[in-house]
Amino acid sequence: MRYLGKTTRLVLASSSPRRRALLDEAGIEYTPVDPPADEPQLTDASLTPCEHAEALAYYKARTVADDRPGDVILAADTICELEGQILGKADSRGAARAMLGRLSGTDHRVITGVAICLPDGQRLITSAVTGIKMRRITPPQIEAYVNSGEWVGKAGAYAIQETADRYVQAVDGSFSNVVGLPVELVRELLSACE
Repeated sequence: MRYLGKTTRLVLASSSPRRRALLDEAGIEYTPVDPPADEPQLTDASLTPCEHAEALAYYKARTVADDRPGDVILAADTICELEGQILGKADSRGAARAMLGRLSGTDHRVITGVAICLPDGQRLITSAVTGIKMRRITPPQIEAYVNSGEWVGKAGAYAIQETADRYVQAVDGSFSNVVGLPVELVRELLSACE
């Protein structure tokens, strides 16, 4: 496949400053575009957590690809998975408090679905999984973290790249995946497009 070149741009379908920063740090040239619609709430219980993240990533990519048919569109969606249950972004302080309480002292997984839509209609969809071992977080620590506001817009209500790293005991897999974009996987997928 040969798609990326002088006339075809890589477009990142994301409003996430973390994803943009990861691509910048990796030296990958791209044009950022906010997806035109909020992501849907998937309720299909037959989807695995990986399929869930992949479906949301594809939805984001597709909404941008429709308006940019000549470009390569990259999108991603990150979730946490604990014992088969999906934890997305908390929508309130109470939800963030509850998520952090559930994740405290657990082994859980962070999953990022990655989707690339190509100009000829082909699509590349996959996901990266990183295991996280989290320390026990006391109720006062949870309250302080919720008060910090760092949980806003973060899967599982925590940001490993900010102060929540002190609650993470071990990371098994891609660190950038936990931040929101598995750069190693993205490089591999993009190399197939050059």
